[in-house]
Amino acid sequence: MKWRRGGVARWSVAAVVAAASVCGVAPVAAQFLEKPTRPQVEPPTGPVRQVIFKNCISCHGIDDYAFNALDRAGWTALIETRHKDLNVPVSNEDRDLVLDWVVARFGPDSKPFPRSYVPPQITTFFTDPEAQTLLGSACTSCHGLDRVNEKRYSPDRWRVITVDMRERGAKVTDEELERLVEWLGRVRGTNPNQ
Repeated sequence: MKWRRGGVARWSVAAVVAAASVCGVAPVAAQFLEKPTRPQVEPPTGPVRQVIFKNCISCHGIDDYAFNALDRAGWTALIETRHKDLNVPVSNEDRDLVLDWVVARFGPDSKPFPRSYVPPQITTFFTDPEAQTLLGSACTSCHGLDRVNEKRYSPDRWRVITVDMRERGAKVTDEELERLVEWLGRVRGTNPNQ
């Protein structure tokens, strides 16, 4: 079999291009796979912030706290269970600060963030009047629209907020929620020119 120089070069280039295409497409495709929405917890202020940053953040984040709504005994048991086999030297004073914060923020009167909300695919999008109508009916029974209109967030952050509001009583379907998230990301997103 005779190999021509140009043929080998063309096959080599084609193989490299094919490999690069597969390697480039796989990470992009993975970004669009459906995955559950995760809560985003704002770190506290004051002394408890320092305790959390000193003792907790190096091993785990604080977002998972939002999946729970426990009293002080429940939080104490959860924290002790999760740290049972670890050498985590935390003073009683620091532990009390953290427990006070998690009970105040994620206590038994709070609504835990749902563990399994997976955003559905949407194919139709809200017009401005449609979105304003849904905001008026779903949001204003608890708060004014200024809380929405004054904020700018990414679509992922809007999704977390909207799922949380639905858990607190806002009447929206999954499709309405996603259409609203898309609209909020487009109109009230992080782009300052919106």
